[in-house]
Amino acid sequence: MIFRNVPRWLWRSLGAVFLCVALVATAGCGAQKPGPAVVGGSAGPSTAPGAASPGGDPGWARGMAVVRADALPRQARDVLALIDKGGPYPYRQDGTVFGNFEKVLPRQKRGYYHEFTVRTPGERDRGPRRIVTGEGGEFYYTDDHYETFKAVLR
Repeated sequence: MIFRNVPRWLWRSLGAVFLCVALVATAGCGAQKPGPAVVGGSAGPSTAPGAASPGGDPGWARGMAVVRADALPRQARDVLALIDKGGPYPYRQDGTVFGNFEKVLPRQKRGYYHEFTVRTPGERDRGPRRIVTGEGGEFYYTDDHYETFKAVLR
């Protein structure tokens, strides 16, 4: 057998290392990334898009920070108006599929979310601000390039 001449202390050391790695790996599996403070709705399982929660917010916004559309920056309100009209959009990336790779928004099939650029004054490129829409009528706003989102109540 190939492992016959391996010293016992080495076996114990390797076992301890593997045990530590396994413990560290499983400890991080249940941890959740801290999200934005809840400003409306209630934390709990989400309901169908558009369904209202007991707090009056739509079910898709449950557990998220929320912002009323009229409280968004003017540039974001302009983008909402463009989305309602169907364009034309100033950036070629507007309307493209948002992958939700950060997994901050509820998980959905690829192609469910689309993103639109919100111009940031003083930025030379597209900047960090976006509106993301969902097929169920959801609207989300981020001003930190997808790190956090607020549900937009219209």
